[in-house]
Amino acid sequence: MDMRYFEKIVANLQKVNETQAKSIQKAASLMADAIEQDRLINVYGGGGHTTLCMGEMFFRAGGLANINPIAENGLTVFNQALKYLELERTVNYGSAIMKYYKLQKDDLLIVFHNIGINPATIDAVMEAKKAGAKIVAVSSSHWQNEMPADHFIRHPNKTNLFDYADVCIDDFNPVGDAVIEIDGFDTPIAPISNIVDFYIAHMLEIECVKECQLRGITAPCWSSANTPGGDQKNAAYLEKYSPRIKML
Repeated sequence: MDMRYFEKIVANLQKVNETQAKSIQKAASLMADAIEQDRLINVYGGGGHTTLCMGEMFFRAGGLANINPIAENGLTVFNQALKYLELERTVNYGSAIMKYYKLQKDDLLIVFHNIGINPATIDAVMEAKKAGAKIVAVSSSHWQNEMPADHFIRHPNKTNLFDYADVCIDDFNPVGDAVIEIDGFDTPIAPISNIVDFYIAHMLEIECVKECQLRGITAPCWSSANTPGGDQKNAAYLEKYSPRIKML
């Protein structure tokens, strides 16, 4: 079996571990602040497969119960492919989504978009900054730095996601995402962005819960609804958060 994909994933994860630990801990501290202040932790994916990271953190066994997905079906892979591709390149679409969720001053917003230059991402973070939100960005410095300034998928203002973030977490996703080349085949295959970003998402949760324990706070976490007693354990969180989280 070809082990190159495994090796490239492990190498990327190792680079995250070696270089992004402080940023992950800083972001986790902001998440713990939100829990301590009884705020929601808002999560947004700027289009396509990055929206799956938002789903990975929401209503997940062992995940934080105060996650509020800034969800727009038009940007997800469950929309028609050509439609979501067009929408994530549409100026002001991201700001309209963010306006609907009415973030307040000092609210926390975690943004996943490994490319980090498209209008649906940039407009969303600009709107969140206007509201006074704190922003954690999970993205790739490679995409942001290596894509031409005049590339058509960029926001017209030519800025990058990391330009707006209070905390930047680099996933080191390579331009093009797919990392395996097969002899005689001219298209790279096997993307790695979601595997790495899912890892970062769960490391944020782990470090957040650890920080809450240090502060003497009980982090709100879902039990698996499919295990005996799971629904009963989750009932109190559902009562607390259902009126506040639009997707519950």
